[in-house]
Amino acid sequence: MQVLVEVAALQPALRQKEIADRVGVTPQAVSEHIKELTIDGSITCDKRGRYAVTKAGIELIIEWTNELNNYIRYISEDVVGKVTVWTAIAQDDLNARSPVSLIMREGILYAALFAAFDSAPPASGVTIGSARKGDDVGVENVQGIIPMNRARVTVAIVPRIQRGGSGAVDLKLLRRIAADKPVAVFGLEALVSARKAGIAPFMQYGIVEGITEAAFRGLSTVVVAVDELVPPLVARLISHDVPHDTVELSTGH
Repeated sequence: MQVLVEVAALQPALRQKEIADRVGVTPQAVSEHIKELTIDGSITCDKRGRYAVTKAGIELIIEWTNELNNYIRYISEDVVGKVTVWTAIAQDDLNARSPVSLIMREGILYAALFAAFDSAPPASGVTIGSARKGDDVGVENVQGIIPMNRARVTVAIVPRIQRGGSGAVDLKLLRRIAADKPVAVFGLEALVSARKAGIAPFMQYGIVEGITEAAFRGLSTVVVAVDELVPPLVARLISHDVPHDTVELSTGH
């Protein structure tokens, strides 16, 4: 993976010794890896010795990156998380050292009295202090897996200013799509459209990371995005395996 990524970064003119130094292996090892990557179609090399990563190679990098991201998430949340104190919102009045169940609802972690469930919940823990309903509470000794259904993202497309901008947006449709959901905006035309619809965006910067994390935690969001910014946005959602839909808001369609 590292060799393929370095070829992608340094193409077309690259030196195998430079890749070897960056990856931390011998030039001979780099040569063997490049040979294997060329045979499987991830890399091409022309008669002048210029390398290029193929479409299959890019797809392989994306696949490996997704696997790595999932592994990092597993380490940070399932392994490291087991030895730390989690913060949740108390769903009930809780005493210190109370057994609680952990529930993810609308992207927020809640701690509820263990006794409220007829059977053992999927995830449970013990409070480190008392808390009133609605307060934040620390939970340790977490066991089990917190159920989280990956939510969908709705991408609402608005036209660029040259194609009418916010003036060509179906505001009623936007209000209907965004009803009871957090809204992120991507582009000034999107921001103005949201304001005209009476929507206060909860996110304007770093939206890909934000909506991806929200989707992983079961929170559905709406992204109002300028049409020219939609392709890279959708590509990022696909690379993170986030379910999504697109809706055209332009009154010209």
